[in-house]
Amino acid sequence: MQTREDNQISIETEERQISIETLENNIRQLEDISKTSKIDLSDKIKTLKQKLDTLKYESYIKSTPYDRVVISRDKDRPTTVDYIDKICSMFIEFHGDRFFGDDPSIVGGIGKIDSNNVTIIGHQKGHDTMDKIRRNFGMPHPEGYRKALRLMKQAEKFNRPIITFIDTSGAYCGIEAEERGQGEAIGRNLLEMSKLTVPIITIVIGEGGSGGALGIGVSNDIAMLENSVYSVISPEGLSSILFKDSSKSKEACDAMKLTSKDLLKLGIIDKIIDEPLGAAQKNLDKVSSDIKEYIIERINYYKKFSSKDIQSLRYDKYRNIGRYF
Repeated sequence: MQTREDNQISIETEERQISIETLENNIRQLEDISKTSKIDLSDKIKTLKQKLDTLKYESYIKSTPYDRVVISRDKDRPTTVDYIDKICSMFIEFHGDRFFGDDPSIVGGIGKIDSNNVTIIGHQKGHDTMDKIRRNFGMPHPEGYRKALRLMKQAEKFNRPIITFIDTSGAYCGIEAEERGQGEAIGRNLLEMSKLTVPIITIVIGEGGSGGALGIGVSNDIAMLENSVYSVISPEGLSSILFKDSSKSKEACDAMKLTSKDLLKLGIIDKIIDEPLGAAQKNLDKVSSDIKEYIIERINYYKKFSSKDIQSLRYDKYRNIGRYF
Protein backbone atom coordinates (compact mmCIF):
# COMPACT_ATOMS: atom_id res chain seq x y z
CA MET A 1 0.00 0.00 0.00
CA GLN A 2 1.19 3.51 -0.70
CA THR A 3 2.03 5.64 2.32
CA ARG A 4 1.05 9.29 2.67
CA GLU A 5 4.66 10.19 1.85
CA ASP A 6 4.55 8.05 -1.35
CA ASN A 7 1.30 9.71 -2.41
CA GLN A 8 2.83 13.13 -1.86
CA ILE A 9 5.87 12.17 -3.96
CA SER A 10 3.58 10.93 -6.75
CA ILE A 11 1.64 14.23 -6.71
CA GLU A 12 4.90 16.19 -6.77
CA THR A 13 6.11 14.09 -9.73
CA GLU A 14 2.93 14.84 -11.69
CA GLU A 15 3.28 18.56 -10.93
CA ARG A 16 6.91 18.50 -12.09
CA GLN A 17 5.88 16.78 -15.32
CA ILE A 18 3.36 19.54 -16.05
CA SER A 19 6.03 22.15 -15.34
CA ILE A 20 8.48 20.33 -17.64
CA GLU A 21 6.00 20.32 -20.51
CA THR A 22 5.23 24.01 -19.95
CA LEU A 23 8.93 24.92 -19.96
CA GLU A 24 9.57 22.88 -23.13
CA ASN A 25 6.72 24.71 -24.87
CA ASN A 26 8.03 28.08 -23.69
CA ILE A 27 11.53 27.29 -24.95
CA ARG A 28 10.20 26.26 -28.37
CA GLN A 29 8.13 29.43 -28.62
CA LEU A 30 11.09 31.65 -27.69
CA GLU A 31 13.32 29.87 -30.21
CA ASP A 32 10.71 30.41 -32.92
CA ILE A 33 10.35 34.09 -32.01
CA SER A 34 14.13 34.49 -31.99
CA LYS A 35 14.40 33.01 -35.51
CA THR A 36 11.50 34.85 -37.10
CA SER A 37 11.96 38.29 -35.52
CA LYS A 38 15.79 38.32 -35.34
CA ILE A 39 15.61 39.18 -31.61
CA ASP A 40 18.43 37.80 -29.46
CA LEU A 41 16.74 35.74 -26.73
CA SER A 42 19.68 33.41 -26.08
CA ASP A 43 20.10 34.42 -22.42
CA LYS A 44 16.42 33.85 -21.65
CA ILE A 45 16.44 30.51 -23.50
CA LYS A 46 19.60 29.42 -21.67
CA THR A 47 18.03 30.25 -18.29
CA LEU A 48 14.89 28.28 -19.11
CA LYS A 49 16.93 25.31 -20.33
CA GLN A 50 18.90 25.25 -17.09
CA LYS A 51 15.65 25.30 -15.12
CA LEU A 52 14.30 22.53 -17.35
CA ASP A 53 17.36 20.35 -16.70
CA THR A 54 16.96 20.86 -12.96
CA LEU A 55 13.28 19.88 -13.05
CA LYS A 56 14.01 16.81 -15.16
CA TYR A 57 16.74 15.75 -12.75
CA GLU A 58 14.45 16.15 -9.72
CA SER A 59 11.71 14.23 -11.48
CA TYR A 60 14.15 11.50 -12.45
CA ILE A 61 15.70 10.84 -9.04
CA LYS A 62 12.37 10.99 -7.20
CA SER A 63 10.48 8.68 -9.55
CA THR A 64 8.18 6.16 -7.89
CA PRO A 65 7.86 2.53 -9.12
CA TYR A 66 4.65 3.52 -10.90
CA ASP A 67 6.49 6.34 -12.66
CA ARG A 68 8.97 3.76 -13.96
CA VAL A 69 6.09 1.66 -15.29
CA VAL A 70 4.73 4.70 -17.15
CA ILE A 71 8.17 5.44 -18.63
CA SER A 72 8.61 1.81 -19.72
CA ARG A 73 5.32 2.03 -21.65
CA ASP A 74 6.01 5.39 -23.30
CA LYS A 75 4.93 5.39 -26.94
CA ASP A 76 8.28 6.89 -27.98
CA ARG A 77 10.41 4.36 -26.10
CA PRO A 78 12.87 2.59 -28.44
CA THR A 79 11.95 -0.93 -29.51
CA THR A 80 13.92 -4.07 -30.34
CA VAL A 81 14.22 -3.10 -34.01
CA ASP A 82 15.57 0.35 -33.06
CA TYR A 83 18.37 -1.22 -31.02
CA ILE A 84 19.14 -3.86 -33.66
CA ASP A 85 19.57 -1.09 -36.25
CA LYS A 86 22.04 0.70 -33.97
CA ILE A 87 24.15 -2.16 -32.61
CA CYS A 88 24.33 -4.51 -35.63
CA SER A 89 26.43 -3.89 -38.73
CA MET A 90 24.29 -6.54 -40.43
CA PHE A 91 20.98 -8.20 -39.58
CA ILE A 92 18.92 -10.74 -41.52
CA GLU A 93 15.41 -11.33 -40.16
CA PHE A 94 13.90 -14.82 -40.29
CA HIS A 95 10.18 -15.55 -40.29
CA GLY A 96 7.85 -18.36 -39.31
CA ASP A 97 7.78 -21.27 -36.88
CA ARG A 98 7.59 -23.96 -39.63
CA PHE A 99 4.33 -25.10 -38.10
CA PHE A 100 1.59 -22.45 -38.23
CA GLY A 101 2.85 -19.08 -39.41
CA ASP A 102 4.83 -15.95 -38.60
CA ASP A 103 4.23 -13.77 -35.55
CA PRO A 104 5.32 -10.14 -36.11
CA SER A 105 5.28 -9.46 -32.34
CA ILE A 106 8.57 -11.36 -32.09
CA VAL A 107 11.49 -10.34 -34.31
CA GLY A 108 14.35 -12.76 -34.81
CA GLY A 109 17.32 -13.40 -37.04
CA ILE A 110 21.09 -13.45 -37.48
CA GLY A 111 23.13 -10.36 -36.76
CA LYS A 112 26.73 -9.22 -36.59
CA ILE A 113 27.94 -7.15 -33.63
CA ASP A 114 31.50 -6.05 -34.40
CA SER A 115 33.18 -9.37 -35.25
CA ASN A 116 30.65 -11.52 -33.41
CA ASN A 117 27.96 -13.49 -35.23
CA VAL A 118 24.88 -13.69 -33.00
CA THR A 119 21.25 -14.70 -33.06
CA ILE A 120 18.96 -11.88 -31.92
CA ILE A 121 15.36 -12.35 -30.77
CA GLY A 122 13.07 -9.75 -29.21
CA HIS A 123 9.54 -8.56 -28.63
CA GLN A 124 8.45 -5.80 -31.00
CA LYS A 125 5.62 -3.46 -29.97
CA GLY A 126 5.77 -1.19 -32.99
CA HIS A 127 5.63 2.61 -33.19
CA ASP A 128 2.63 4.03 -35.00
CA THR A 129 -0.93 2.76 -34.56
CA MET A 130 -1.02 0.49 -37.62
CA ASP A 131 2.34 -1.05 -36.76
CA LYS A 132 1.26 -1.69 -33.16
CA ILE A 133 -1.90 -3.43 -34.36
CA ARG A 134 0.06 -5.55 -36.84
CA ARG A 135 2.46 -6.58 -34.10
CA ASN A 136 -0.34 -7.13 -31.56
CA PHE A 137 1.23 -4.53 -29.23
CA GLY A 138 4.17 -6.84 -28.56
CA MET A 139 2.02 -9.66 -27.13
CA PRO A 140 3.17 -12.87 -28.85
CA HIS A 141 1.10 -15.82 -30.04
CA PRO A 142 2.39 -19.40 -29.65
CA GLU A 143 3.96 -19.30 -33.11
CA GLY A 144 6.09 -16.37 -31.94
CA TYR A 145 7.62 -18.45 -29.16
CA ARG A 146 8.02 -21.42 -31.51
CA LYS A 147 9.80 -19.16 -34.00
CA ALA A 148 12.08 -17.97 -31.19
CA LEU A 149 12.87 -21.55 -30.17
CA ARG A 150 13.58 -22.54 -33.79
CA LEU A 151 16.13 -19.72 -34.02
CA MET A 152 17.66 -20.61 -30.65
CA LYS A 153 18.17 -24.23 -31.68
CA GLN A 154 19.72 -23.00 -34.92
CA ALA A 155 22.06 -20.75 -32.93
CA GLU A 156 23.14 -23.72 -30.80
CA LYS A 157 23.84 -25.78 -33.94
CA PHE A 158 26.15 -23.10 -35.33
CA ASN A 159 27.57 -22.06 -31.93
CA ARG A 160 26.23 -18.48 -32.01
CA PRO A 161 25.55 -16.54 -28.80
CA ILE A 162 21.87 -15.62 -28.34
CA ILE A 163 20.77 -12.05 -27.53
CA THR A 164 17.17 -11.46 -26.47
CA PHE A 165 15.34 -8.17 -25.95
CA ILE A 166 12.33 -8.23 -23.63
CA ASP A 167 9.53 -5.71 -24.07
CA THR A 168 6.03 -7.10 -23.57
CA SER A 169 3.15 -6.69 -21.15
CA GLY A 170 2.64 -10.45 -21.49
CA ALA A 171 1.82 -13.19 -23.96
CA TYR A 172 -1.44 -12.82 -25.86
CA CYS A 173 -4.28 -14.43 -23.94
CA GLY A 174 -6.93 -14.64 -26.67
CA ILE A 175 -8.87 -17.81 -27.44
CA GLU A 176 -6.94 -18.50 -30.66
CA ALA A 177 -3.62 -18.33 -28.80
CA GLU A 178 -4.87 -20.81 -26.21
CA GLU A 179 -6.20 -23.09 -28.96
CA ARG A 180 -2.75 -23.19 -30.55
CA GLY A 181 -1.02 -24.03 -27.27
CA GLN A 182 0.19 -20.81 -25.68
CA GLY A 183 1.07 -22.41 -22.35
CA GLU A 184 2.84 -25.36 -23.99
CA ALA A 185 4.86 -23.06 -26.28
CA ILE A 186 6.12 -20.93 -23.38
CA GLY A 187 6.76 -23.97 -21.20
CA ARG A 188 8.71 -25.65 -24.00
CA ASN A 189 10.88 -22.54 -24.36
CA LEU A 190 11.67 -22.51 -20.64
CA LEU A 191 12.73 -26.16 -20.80
CA GLU A 192 14.77 -25.89 -23.96
CA MET A 193 16.46 -22.60 -23.07
CA SER A 194 17.63 -24.07 -19.78
CA LYS A 195 19.51 -26.76 -21.75
CA LEU A 196 21.09 -24.69 -24.54
CA THR A 197 24.87 -24.90 -24.69
CA VAL A 198 25.52 -21.38 -26.03
CA PRO A 199 25.43 -18.21 -23.88
CA ILE A 200 22.12 -16.35 -23.70
CA ILE A 201 22.22 -12.63 -22.87
CA THR A 202 18.97 -10.80 -22.17
CA ILE A 203 18.23 -7.08 -21.97
CA VAL A 204 14.89 -5.83 -20.64
CA ILE A 205 14.31 -2.66 -22.65
CA GLY A 206 10.74 -1.79 -21.62
CA GLU A 207 8.11 -3.91 -19.95
CA GLY A 208 8.90 -7.45 -18.88
CA GLY A 209 5.59 -9.04 -18.03
CA SER A 210 4.78 -12.58 -16.88
CA GLY A 211 5.58 -15.75 -18.83
CA GLY A 212 5.38 -13.69 -22.00
CA ALA A 213 8.72 -12.18 -21.00
CA LEU A 214 10.23 -15.31 -19.48
CA GLY A 215 9.50 -17.23 -22.69
CA ILE A 216 12.65 -15.66 -24.19
CA GLY A 217 14.31 -14.73 -20.89
CA VAL A 218 15.92 -17.88 -19.39
CA SER A 219 19.44 -16.51 -19.73
CA ASN A 220 22.97 -16.62 -18.43
CA ASP A 221 22.89 -12.86 -17.89
CA ILE A 222 19.98 -10.44 -17.54
CA ALA A 223 20.43 -6.68 -17.78
CA MET A 224 17.74 -4.03 -17.51
CA LEU A 225 17.58 -0.51 -18.78
CA GLU A 226 17.22 1.78 -15.80
CA ASN A 227 13.58 2.66 -16.46
CA SER A 228 12.40 -0.78 -17.51
CA VAL A 229 10.31 -3.09 -15.32
CA TYR A 230 10.24 -6.87 -14.91
CA SER A 231 7.59 -8.80 -13.00
CA VAL A 232 5.43 -11.90 -12.83
CA ILE A 233 2.29 -9.91 -13.65
CA SER A 234 1.28 -6.40 -14.65
CA PRO A 235 0.45 -3.90 -11.87
CA GLU A 236 -3.14 -3.76 -13.15
CA GLY A 237 -3.41 -7.55 -13.02
CA LEU A 238 -2.03 -7.76 -9.51
CA SER A 239 -4.30 -5.03 -8.18
CA SER A 240 -7.28 -6.79 -9.75
CA ILE A 241 -6.37 -9.98 -7.88
CA LEU A 242 -5.29 -8.52 -4.54
CA PHE A 243 -7.50 -5.45 -4.25
CA LYS A 244 -10.33 -6.46 -6.63
CA ASP A 245 -9.75 -3.10 -8.27
CA SER A 246 -7.43 -2.58 -11.25
CA SER A 247 -7.32 1.17 -10.59
CA LYS A 248 -5.08 0.56 -7.56
CA SER A 249 -2.11 -0.27 -9.75
CA LYS A 250 0.02 2.45 -8.13
CA GLU A 251 -0.28 0.71 -4.77
CA ALA A 252 0.49 -2.63 -6.42
CA CYS A 253 3.70 -1.27 -7.95
CA ASP A 254 5.18 -0.55 -4.52
CA ALA A 255 4.64 -4.14 -3.40
CA MET A 256 5.86 -5.82 -6.56
CA LYS A 257 9.57 -4.84 -6.49
CA LEU A 258 9.57 -4.57 -10.28
CA THR A 259 12.12 -1.80 -10.85
CA SER A 260 15.69 -2.42 -11.98
CA LYS A 261 17.12 -1.31 -8.63
CA ASP A 262 14.85 -3.66 -6.69
CA LEU A 263 15.62 -6.62 -8.93
CA LEU A 264 19.38 -6.03 -8.83
CA LYS A 265 19.23 -5.93 -5.04
CA LEU A 266 17.26 -9.19 -5.01
CA GLY A 267 19.74 -10.89 -7.33
CA ILE A 268 17.20 -11.45 -10.13
CA ILE A 269 19.15 -9.41 -12.67
CA ASP A 270 22.87 -8.90 -13.13
CA LYS A 271 23.26 -5.32 -14.34
CA ILE A 272 21.48 -2.00 -14.75
CA ILE A 273 22.22 -0.05 -17.94
CA ASP A 274 21.84 3.65 -17.21
CA GLU A 275 19.51 5.83 -19.23
CA PRO A 276 19.99 9.52 -19.99
CA LEU A 277 17.92 12.22 -18.35
CA GLY A 278 14.47 11.93 -19.88
CA ALA A 279 14.82 8.16 -20.53
CA ALA A 280 16.18 6.10 -23.43
CA GLN A 281 14.21 7.90 -26.14
CA LYS A 282 16.16 11.10 -25.45
CA ASN A 283 19.47 9.58 -26.57
CA LEU A 284 19.05 6.34 -28.48
CA ASP A 285 22.65 6.39 -29.71
CA LYS A 286 24.11 6.51 -26.19
CA VAL A 287 21.84 3.77 -24.81
CA SER A 288 22.49 1.58 -27.87
CA SER A 289 26.23 2.06 -27.44
CA ASP A 290 26.02 1.00 -23.77
CA ILE A 291 23.92 -2.07 -24.67
CA LYS A 292 26.41 -3.02 -27.38
CA GLU A 293 29.32 -2.63 -24.98
CA TYR A 294 27.60 -4.85 -22.42
CA ILE A 295 26.78 -7.54 -25.00
CA ILE A 296 30.34 -7.67 -26.35
CA GLU A 297 31.79 -7.83 -22.83
CA ARG A 298 29.56 -10.80 -21.93
CA ILE A 299 30.21 -12.61 -25.21
CA ASN A 300 33.96 -12.31 -24.64
CA TYR A 301 33.53 -13.51 -21.05
CA TYR A 302 31.82 -16.74 -22.11
CA LYS A 303 34.40 -17.57 -24.77
CA LYS A 304 36.61 -19.11 -22.07
CA PHE A 305 33.92 -21.56 -20.98
CA SER A 306 32.99 -24.89 -22.49
CA SER A 307 29.46 -25.62 -23.67
CA LYS A 308 28.85 -27.72 -20.55
CA ASP A 309 30.10 -24.90 -18.30
CA ILE A 310 27.79 -22.37 -19.98
CA GLN A 311 24.84 -24.68 -19.42
CA SER A 312 25.82 -25.25 -15.78
CA LEU A 313 26.29 -21.54 -15.07
CA ARG A 314 22.75 -20.85 -16.30
CA TYR A 315 21.37 -23.71 -14.20
CA ASP A 316 23.16 -22.49 -11.06
CA LYS A 317 21.94 -18.93 -11.62
CA TYR A 318 18.30 -19.95 -11.42
CA ARG A 319 18.81 -22.47 -8.63
CA ASN A 320 20.33 -19.74 -6.46
CA ILE A 321 17.58 -17.15 -6.97
CA GLY A 322 15.68 -16.78 -3.70
CA ARG A 323 18.06 -18.94 -1.70
CA TYR A 324 19.06 -16.14 0.66
CA PHE A 325 15.76 -14.27 0.91
